[in-house]
Amino acid sequence: MAPTRLRFVAAATLTAALGIAGTWIASAQTAPVAIKRNILLRQDLSVPDREGVMALVELPPGAAEGPHTHPADAFIFVLDGAISLENEGAPTTTFKAGDVFHIFPGKVHQATNSGSVPAKLAVVFVTEKGRPLTTPVK
Repeated sequence: MAPTRLRFVAAATLTAALGIAGTWIASAQTAPVAIKRNILLRQDLSVPDREGVMALVELPPGAAEGPHTHPADAFIFVLDGAISLENEGAPTTTFKAGDVFHIFPGKVHQATNSGSVPAKLAVVFVTEKGRPLTTPVK
């Protein structure tokens, strides 16, 4: 093979390999981080058509919930890690393990874990039976 053609084939092969590697790296970096939500307790209350719900939410490092609302008051206790909370009508606030906070019904908000360890939250709702606990906002 002539030296010029050999250089061309080598350059084309290297370009293709770098393109494939770059695409793989970019897709790995943009893959969404899975958030775990587990209902621990769902209990009818003494008030008609109301239920109490307790959930455990785990946000891995780098995870963001995305903007959403709840149909009921949400009472949150940070068990481990830390989150930044963007809450409609309020400045972004950081909550760490041991902190407790409240989110009003219908308020658009989202939590982000910018730390290096998972953030674990205990969340309690007192809500109307049968309603979804979370509604995404676009």
